[in-house]
Amino acid sequence: MNGSRKPWAVAVAVAVAFILFASHALAVPDAVTIAQGALLGASNGDVVTFKAIPYAAPPVGPLRWKPPQAPLHWEGVREAVSFGPACMQPARAGWPVIPTSEDCLTLNVWAPASHRASAKLPVMVWIYGGSFVYGSGASPVYDGAGFAKAGVVLVTLNYRLGRFGFFAHPALTAESPKGPLANYGLMDQIAALKWVKGNIAAFGGDPASVTVFGESAGAMSVNDLMVSPLARGLFAKAISESGFGRFTAAPLANAEDAGVRIAKAAGAKDGADAAALRALPAQALVGQPTGVTDTMFLRPVLDGVVLSEQVAQAFAAGHQARVPFLEGGNSWEASLFPPVRKYPDLVIARLGAEPEAIALYGDGDDHARLAADLVTDQLMIEPDRHLARQMVKAKVPVWVYFFSYVPAAQRGDEIGARHGAEVPYVFDNLPPLPIQLGERSIPAATADDEAIAKAMHAYWIAFAKTGDPGAAGGVRWPRFEAAKESVLEFGADGVNVRPKFRTTRLDAAAAMANPLAKP
Repeated sequence: MNGSRKPWAVAVAVAVAFILFASHALAVPDAVTIAQGALLGASNGDVVTFKAIPYAAPPVGPLRWKPPQAPLHWEGVREAVSFGPACMQPARAGWPVIPTSEDCLTLNVWAPASHRASAKLPVMVWIYGGSFVYGSGASPVYDGAGFAKAGVVLVTLNYRLGRFGFFAHPALTAESPKGPLANYGLMDQIAALKWVKGNIAAFGGDPASVTVFGESAGAMSVNDLMVSPLARGLFAKAISESGFGRFTAAPLANAEDAGVRIAKAAGAKDGADAAALRALPAQALVGQPTGVTDTMFLRPVLDGVVLSEQVAQAFAAGHQARVPFLEGGNSWEASLFPPVRKYPDLVIARLGAEPEAIALYGDGDDHARLAADLVTDQLMIEPDRHLARQMVKAKVPVWVYFFSYVPAAQRGDEIGARHGAEVPYVFDNLPPLPIQLGERSIPAATADDEAIAKAMHAYWIAFAKTGDPGAAGGVRWPRFEAAKESVLEFGADGVNVRPKFRTTRLDAAAAMANPLAKP
């Protein structure tokens, strides 16, 4: 990195530094003992935090590309007042630089400062998004203080990413032919949930009342955990935010082919064995994805152990976990794919949209908006409906939301709520000052913004506490049921129930070819 940093990055860094300094200045020690040893966290007002707690052994050297191993024990008291490094990932242009390491399998806990081992508070475990390539449980937007103040123990975690977290190779398969294979990031998430089950009571949490939730790749992970036999019994409720419900895991053979190319590009010789692969320098494996094939195989894999079925098919067969499920998406999920706005006609043709389907979307002359709406419905909103319908068939409670809220200052520029826009609302962590993210300007939160955040935050907390988000008060959120298929919309006009949400449009979207529902 050179010395010239984007102005917005400097502003964000200064703001975060100020927050961390203020928190540290007010913090007082707080101790707890878990199975691995004693921890010293920090209490700040109503909230106590414990950071960088190892939930598995460092996956380095001979443990690279192996299932997570039991965490190490320590003597004395371990300080848990600073976040650990993120897992290995490429730098992102225009984003602040964050420390990374292969030794990254840690988690963070926020709890009420009055926590007691006998409290039995509900627990929420957050899985970050980032295309299975980027992310960290230490992001300021994931700060769990709001949840802790409301009586919830909040956990964020790091899991292996990119070529360290989702990687297959014939040499690794030969070493462990019966698996589990390839899905090291998902295995990390499962290990973290096992750690929570065994240790969260020490922080006042109830191991029998764990809600796993995540966004984007984190939500896709939640969907995978819903169908993985290795995750069964590790959580009691689940929330999937923008989870691409028809997204498919890669067949193992295809992932192995991609792994051979990746390893060769990183310096591995033909016929390299597992030991030679693990000896490759970490930085040689970090690099940016080199093409579509590489990118598409940095994702979960059908290894037959961690995952043996595609999510949509598993739900349709009734093989998903029988736990209350909350899911939804945003009104401009297509923002994740820049070519949608740049080449809308090509996108429309690629999706196979017939004139009759296009007519359902109103003004057909605005091709950029039409393409954005088609992509959003097909890749996110219709798959949400599909998973919800399968939960109804299985007689398991399910709730669906649609997040369309855009701050007033942005409504003339944005097509809708971007992919990931709901996250700061869920955490009730809206920016108090304007932020510039590259070409995007995020305004300071207004009273209207805060009202949506308070509502969304309350619904999520109610779901974690009772298994029913409708218990939050305010507008009653009805279960998704066959008769009405009601969705709760968080929009410019507030929070509203929408029965038979987009039925005709989503029927048309279901008939199109879904580009993410392919091996």
